[in-house]
Amino acid sequence: MGSILLCTDEPILAEGLARILPDSSGLNLVSYCNRMDLLSEQIRLHRPDVLLVDLSEGFTFSVLHTLQAEASRTKIVLWVNSIPTELALQAMGFGIRGILSKTATIESLLRCLCSVDDGELWFEKNLTDSIMSAGRYSLTRREGQLVSLLAQGLKNRDIAATLQISEGTVKVYLSKLFHKLGVKDRLELALFGIRNLTPAGDGPRNSRGTPWQTPRSFFVERPAPRIEHGS
Repeated sequence: MGSILLCTDEPILAEGLARILPDSSGLNLVSYCNRMDLLSEQIRLHRPDVLLVDLSEGFTFSVLHTLQAEASRTKIVLWVNSIPTELALQAMGFGIRGILSKTATIESLLRCLCSVDDGELWFEKNLTDSIMSAGRYSLTRREGQLVSLLAQGLKNRDIAATLQISEGTVKVYLSKLFHKLGVKDRLELALFGIRNLTPAGDGPRNSRGTPWQTPRSFFVERPAPRIEHGS
């Protein structure tokens, strides 16, 4: 019998899940946790096969990274009202095994949990369609360098000096990047860089002595749809 640990601050969800699981699926709700800061302890205590997380404001990818490190054998499913496409893609990259809508039927909920418990993935079609229709862009090495420096807070003249090009050339690159990535201004481009930078290594350094950073992913949504379930 597969074991389920539910993380939610809504006791009624836990009570409902506890009633439908044993008779319908062969799964068992071993416990539920209503606080993120106690979740790691609950995982160590119960060693669940599946962790079902009621996605809330308290859930971050930092929390997810910690959970994955502490409970590598536990498969995680996010239970959501809605989720931005980019967030869903990041969740998949972090090893999330399923994303389920709260408006799904009881049958779909049980099928999701059973499938994930059996080692399968569960992502609803409207979510996968949205991810497939999102844009993926590759940057040249020079474009990646420019985005990295902009994300570090350098002004055009500093970027030009670091890359040994003119300020006019920097402006041309920025204009092309705004159009290529679908961002409006320097701030959005810098935020894109911050989200997608890999940790700096021992490679070449810029004029401030800071190691180069290079984008780890060139994913950006076109546009940025939000998946609303049940509409």
